[in-house]
Amino acid sequence: MKNYLHVVFVSLLLFSVLLAPVASRAAGGEPTPLSGQWKGPLKVPGGSLDLILTIVPLTGGTYYAALDVPKQRVSRMAVDMTLTNSDVLLKIEQAGSRFTGKLSKDRKSMTGIWEQPGLKQEVKFEQGSSPVVSAPTFKPAQPYKTEQVIITNEKTDLCLGATITTPNGNGPFPAVVLVSDSGPQDRDAAQQEDYRMFAILADYFARRGMVVLRYDDRGVGKSGGRYAAATTADLMTDAETAMNYLRSRPRIDKKNVGMIGHGEGANIALLAAAEPKGPDFVVSLAGYGMPGRDVLRRQQVEIMRMIGGNATQVDAALKLHDKMISIIRQTPNSNQARGKLAAMIRMSNVDIDPTMARARAAQLTSPWYRYYLDFDPKVKLPAVKCPVLALNGVEDLQVGATKNLALLSKGLKAGGNRHVKTVKIVGVNHAFQPDESQWPLVNGEQQPNFSPKALALMQTWLEQTTKPGPILNTPRSNPKSDVKKVSKPTAQN
Repeated sequence: MKNYLHVVFVSLLLFSVLLAPVASRAAGGEPTPLSGQWKGPLKVPGGSLDLILTIVPLTGGTYYAALDVPKQRVSRMAVDMTLTNSDVLLKIEQAGSRFTGKLSKDRKSMTGIWEQPGLKQEVKFEQGSSPVVSAPTFKPAQPYKTEQVIITNEKTDLCLGATITTPNGNGPFPAVVLVSDSGPQDRDAAQQEDYRMFAILADYFARRGMVVLRYDDRGVGKSGGRYAAATTADLMTDAETAMNYLRSRPRIDKKNVGMIGHGEGANIALLAAAEPKGPDFVVSLAGYGMPGRDVLRRQQVEIMRMIGGNATQVDAALKLHDKMISIIRQTPNSNQARGKLAAMIRMSNVDIDPTMARARAAQLTSPWYRYYLDFDPKVKLPAVKCPVLALNGVEDLQVGATKNLALLSKGLKAGGNRHVKTVKIVGVNHAFQPDESQWPLVNGEQQPNFSPKALALMQTWLEQTTKPGPILNTPRSNPKSDVKKVSKPTAQN
């Protein structure tokens, strides 16, 4: 039965190989009122799967939509969403899947039909009433102070909303910036309503003597700017801003300020480490060593095989993929490229709506996507001289552990860096969740958690690298958070 359920939903992954976020807008140009996380059970032979839809409002009236299926270890799968009055349409064109439904009058649920090859079922999505945090985070008595700040990226004049957790005591403490994966995310990197990766990491390391800063991505929460207009290199300047701000703070060990990045965030951290005055250490979680276009191609092959595609189907999908990538790379004028891509998309899928085809073409020619296609990590890796720990999960369907860790290790060591450690973690997916059987029970229900093995590996390595202070055992009540505007970090002696 487990294998059947896996096949049912692995087909949905086909569209996630694009990696870039999908911004959705209500028909007629009006911003959709939907936001937050929506959960609905999908009945399949022999059981059911929980579908979790996340809708994040962005500046400029656009939205980011993603799908999680915890039992299948599917996370942050891009979704096209259209809202016309109360009619909701969710599409995953390349996987042949869609949800057509109605939004309730109170706008707290939507009911409709979920369709994919071999399956057609009614699903009711209900909006979560309030955020739910993972079991390991936010205990009543915390041995650290939580502070809300606004920092300014002087290269772009963008303000970024952030949270800093500082252990109780005089310090000085080592510090770390958390850098999120692709797609606009809030400072907690909330991937499901009960799994907030960065909130877990901040709590874990603050309890073990480290200052942790996590920030909202551009256009999310308290941060300005437009995420869709930024490249990986642009996002690196945000991470550098956060790092420099930490170095300006009192009680910080200014020679031990690093970055922990997840997915694309891992590559952002490594890019920053290749720059002068970069981070003092880097932890890469699911980072990739392959060029972006090769990552996409490899993913498409593996996913086509997993859903049972034969050699002819795999070959056809790859030829279409290669033609589209060729158009993007050889047509610098985005308007011309979008026209060619939209026509090709419609020829390959006659049922697709023209508006949807144009939206897909616009996504494929965005600044982020163009940069991602040509980005080759190994070009910059030899310039990274700081210690690096790279962890990848064997069950990661987005970034293959063996190939990418080998390339990261080779590239880093090519420049003479001898402080490189790579580890493949069995049973861990892209979101660094262990197998569901290892999730803790909270109020009688299993809740997703960050891999304890990965946490222990990071903690041991960080102790050896930064020599942080011992775990604090005298927790006190969390003081009231303050909001501070920081326009220009100043150096501290």
